[in-house]
Amino acid sequence: MSRATRRRIAWTVAGMLLLFLAALLSLALGSRQIAPAEVFDALLRGGTGDNAQVVRALRVPRTVIGVMVGLAVAGVVMQGITRNPIAEPGVLGVSQGAALGVVCAIAFLGVHTPSGYVWFAFAGAGVAAVAAYAVAGSGRGGASPVKLALAGAAMNAFIASVVSAIVTTDARALDEFRFWDVGSIGGRDGEVVAQTWPFLLVGLVLVAVVARGLDALALGDDVARGLGHRVALVRAVGALAATVLTGVAVAVAGPIAFVGLAVPHIARALVGADHRWVLALSALLGPSVILVSDVLGRVLFAPSEVPVAVMTALLGVPFLVALVRRKATVPA
Repeated sequence: MSRATRRRIAWTVAGMLLLFLAALLSLALGSRQIAPAEVFDALLRGGTGDNAQVVRALRVPRTVIGVMVGLAVAGVVMQGITRNPIAEPGVLGVSQGAALGVVCAIAFLGVHTPSGYVWFAFAGAGVAAVAAYAVAGSGRGGASPVKLALAGAAMNAFIASVVSAIVTTDARALDEFRFWDVGSIGGRDGEVVAQTWPFLLVGLVLVAVVARGLDALALGDDVARGLGHRVALVRAVGALAATVLTGVAVAVAGPIAFVGLAVPHIARALVGADHRWVLALSALLGPSVILVSDVLGRVLFAPSEVPVAVMTALLGVPFLVALVRRKATVPA
């Protein structure tokens, strides 16, 4: 076993331990502090006290949702298919499409619960991604990385204007939408998890299928074709995988910034450029970042809570500044 492989295995194991610790903190900490022993009693021995009820009814769904919405895998895929290091999961208009679905559900269909929003958010995300990919794929050269980025930017701008038009003319829709739009894993229940986990599984399977192709795309389209990969198919399957994963996350928790952008860079710095290792480590680090950010939002500002999207943004800005400074110091 080579030294590089041993290092990758070590970081992956460390990622597993970090995710376990983050999940334990999410179950134990909050407005009510619960000892780890009581957490395990509630989960493994069916405890019946108040703390056990809090763990099972409130914190387990919240923690599971935190794991589900770690967008880092989708970020790796989007950066791979666009060959753009600052691409993030919403680059194809997925997040804005989900927002449009939620706004329409609230304003026109009378849907007022997170479990009701899910299907409309997921449908909006899918339609936006398909439209962006169709635009990018038209004309000469097909869906190239540059055309994907431009089509996604255009779709984001268009849908954002439609969303703004609806919420500024409907005060009730604006009032409800802003709570979803801030991005939070609190206030959701097991029903939301049950509705969306099959789509999450499908997205992860698609990512596994396309992982080798992402390594080839990193070498350029011509080299990828020379290695026997069907570039258009790899890019299409990758875009579908990222859309499904992002659609699930945004539908369940609302838009959460920076995780899908920052975590892939951290994973690459630890395990190298091989996408199979980057995807595996990102799948562990992304949920860890979400859960730790959520815990900090609950603990630092108790008894109030700061939504997880606000905390990830606060933590992500210094990282992006450091990334920009690091890139700026690399010699041309």
